[in-house]
Parts: sequence; C-alpha cells; structure tokens
Amino acid sequence: MADEYLDVDGSSRPPLTGATPSGPVPDDEALQVTVVLRPDPALAQEAAAATAPVSRAELARLRGADPAELAAVEAFAGDHGLTVEESDRAGRRVVLSGPASAMNDAFGVDLQHFEHPAGRYRGHPGPVRVHRDLADAVVAVLGLDNRPQARAQFRPRAEATGTSYTPPQVAAAYGYPTDLTGAGHAIAFVELGGGYVEADLAAYFSGVGVTEPSVKAVGVDQATNQPGGTADGPDGEVMLDLEVAGSIAHGATLVVYFAPNTDQGFVDAVSAAVHDATNQPAVISISWGGPESGYAASSRQAFENALTDAGLAGVTVCVAAGDNGSSDGVSGGQPTVDYPASSPQVLACGGTSLKVTGDAISSEVVWNDGASGGATGGGVSAAFALPSWQQGVGVPASAAAGGGTGRGVPDVSGNADPATGYQVRVDGSNSVFGGTSAVAPLWSALLILAVQNLGRPLGFINPQLYASYGRPPGQAAGFNDIVSGTNGAYTAGPGWDPCTGLGSPKAAALIAALS
Repeated sequence: MADEYLDVDGSSRPPLTGATPSGPVPDDEALQVTVVLRPDPALAQEAAAATAPVSRAELARLRGADPAELAAVEAFAGDHGLTVEESDRAGRRVVLSGPASAMNDAFGVDLQHFEHPAGRYRGHPGPVRVHRDLADAVVAVLGLDNRPQARAQFRPRAEATGTSYTPPQVAAAYGYPTDLTGAGHAIAFVELGGGYVEADLAAYFSGVGVTEPSVKAVGVDQATNQPGGTADGPDGEVMLDLEVAGSIAHGATLVVYFAPNTDQGFVDAVSAAVHDATNQPAVISISWGGPESGYAASSRQAFENALTDAGLAGVTVCVAAGDNGSSDGVSGGQPTVDYPASSPQVLACGGTSLKVTGDAISSEVVWNDGASGGATGGGVSAAFALPSWQQGVGVPASAAAGGGTGRGVPDVSGNADPATGYQVRVDGSNSVFGGTSAVAPLWSALLILAVQNLGRPLGFINPQLYASYGRPPGQAAGFNDIVSGTNGAYTAGPGWDPCTGLGSPKAAALIAALS
C-alpha cells in the first residue's frame, strides 16, 4: 500500500482541542464523502484568460473536471465497494457512499469517534490517502471527518436596553436607493443548519411594510429547511439573513442552500450555489465561518476553487468577518482571522456600532462590546498573501506572534452591534440581533440593487472598490470612514483598517461607481 498510495496534500487534521478518542467507527456505519477534483488541466490557460462573467455552461466547460479523471474516481470507487451517488463534472465532485470499512480501505484512514464538549464527531489520525493514479487529480476528500466546521456569526441582544432598527432604517441611513428592489435577480444564502418558517417571514415583511420576497430552499448533502424552534440557534442565523436582505431587496429571489455543518457540507453548498443554472444567483451571502487554523489545507483549497468559479461566473461573495474580535475566539487570544472571510476572493464584512437620528448617521464606531460581549473580527491572514489590490492601503504586519504580512480583513463594514441591532422575527418571537452575520446580507442586498441597476452581474469587485483609495487622501470613495474604536489587537484610524476595512457604505456613490 505504501508504494501504491500517496497522501492528499493538507488532509491531516489534529483532533479538536478538548476532544478524546472513544473508539473506532463501526465497520458497518454508513458514510458519504465528496471527492473534489482539480479543474481540467488541459483548459487551464483558456480558463485563466477568460473574462468574467461567463455563463454557467461555459463555466462548466472551462473549469469542470477532466472526464477521464472523473471516470478514474468512479472506477476506483467500484474497486473498493463504494457506490457513486453523484458525478458532477461542472462542480468537480464525485459523491461516494459506503460502509466505514470500505472508506478506511479506499482512503487509507483509520476512522475514529471523538468525544468533545460540543458533541461527538468522526475523524482520523493522519492524512487521507489515494491511489497514486489519482493523486494529481484529487484536491480533497471531504466528509470522512465530520466535526462542526463553522459557527453562525450572529448575536442576540443580551439586555433589554439599547436601540434597534429595522433593516430598511439602516439601509436609509446608508443611502440605499428606494427605486431599486433587486427584481429579476437572486441572492444565495449558505446555511449550515436551522431553517425558516414561512409564516414568520410573511408576518415580518408585512410588519416592516414591504412586499414579501420569493424564498426558495435547496437541499445539499441531504440537508433540508428544518427549523428547530430555538431563536438563539441556527434558526436565528437563517431568519436574520433572510429578513435583512429581503426587507431591503424585496424584489429579489432569496435562495437558501441548506447543508450540514461540516467541511463537506460547506464546500458543497457554495459549489451548488455557484453552479445553480436554474436560480443563477448573482450574489452569495455567507454568515458562517471559523478560525483559519480550523480548516485542513485541502478543504480550504477545495473552497478556494469554488470561489474562483464564483468570480468567473460573475458572482459576488459576501462573508461575515466574525464576532469574536481580533482573536476570533481562539484559545489564548492570539490574533486570528476568520475563514472564509480571509479568502482574497470574497468581500469580507466587518462590524460597526451605528447610531441614527432620523435618516442620518449621528455616530459610527467599531463594534466592540468589551470583554463580556462580542466585537468585529479583523486582522491579517496567516494563510493568504497580501493581494495586489490591497497594496498601498496600509495593511499592517500581523499582531500575532512572529508578525508577518498577509491579506487584510475586513474589506467593508456595516452595523453589527446588538445594542444598535436589527429587529427580527424568529420562531414566532420578535427579537433584536446583531453580529457581522447581519452585515453580509446587508451588503448582499446593496450589491443585488447594483446588479439590477447595471443589468448584469458584478463579479469580484474588490479591486474596483480599492481602486479609488487615496481619492480623497487616505479614504476610498463611496465609504463612511470609521476612525474610532478597536477590536482588540487592532485600532481603527483614517482609511482602511483591520477593524472596519474601507468603511460602511455610501450607497448611491458606490452603486454609481460599480455601474
């Protein structure tokens, strides 16, 4: 086996901190995994030269898997007694099912159960291995390890005191146009649990005085719209996303991709949204994430490939930057950024504390509730280099031990403080929520309005947003510059900063610039 099998690069995952092994996975336990393949290398140069946006059909041709490599994985599965549940050239995925014993044999792993305070999960010591004939083609094998991959980035308001706004009130403060609704276009939402109740959505949109948008559910990896009846659980995330975006862009179709909270589910959901030729979302909103260090490198590479697909298809991806300050909740408090917000292929959305008088902003500072509460994520990536479009904006060396330069997070910001939070309805009750989870759909709504105004998808917009940096000096056009506050290791100041990025939106100027 040592001669015939090779490690999948970056596939080793140490156990979660605090986890203890509790024995082997039974041989007959049923598993389903996703084998992620590379794009067809024969088309790499043509794909790199393509100008976005391309159609979903052209995306599949340019970025799909080599049919011969797909066939090789299918044959490999048959040789090991695994069933091919799905073979998707466009998404470069082969979904396999079978008993744990066959998975152990096929991928050279020793599947174990682990007990952890957050719940039992399945993992494997050491790397995933594949036959040497497949080694170049396989990017990742997802689903062997099924630990929770991400957390929802929302926070219910803990106390009754404070101010709250409807999403349209926040949008008005940022100057969102009222003559655009997103009609004719779709926003995708990736949700790793929970669900929505249609009656709650109807009541909510009626209460804020807007037409109820069309909402669709798409199941990924056997997940479904499954509300659990707890407002502070995943239902809260789902409803916050839909109510923020839907009350601002109520003419848009809201498409929710439900997936399990695993690396397999997360990647598969993003890929499903990008390649959805029926709904064709122009914007994807993601309010889930976790520390960069919590992702296997192979899982992250599979994710990055899906995000590359998004850019080529003209899809803009907005991601919450995290709610645990500069440490991202990592034990020991070392500065860490959240992924996928730290990907250089997404628009990372940080958080502010916004106060509004009438329809005007009276003050806006970095969201930070102190040691007992949340704060916006932000900082410097340890996984991604500084992008060319961030050069010259003052991204500092990382405050983590050893310093280092890298992609700065976030890119943009918006109201996220629960104390100045959003009025929402979840599982039959009215609440007030904050968190950068609200900022991703807030920006997604703005961008779908821009798509309607322009009449075509925007795609990857970060270079365009940063291009105006320095006009006026130290500031990007179309943004409210946030100059006060801290998220722990980093402090806001004039221009881009690792707390609020370029700032919160001046919507009319931004839409004009993007158009």
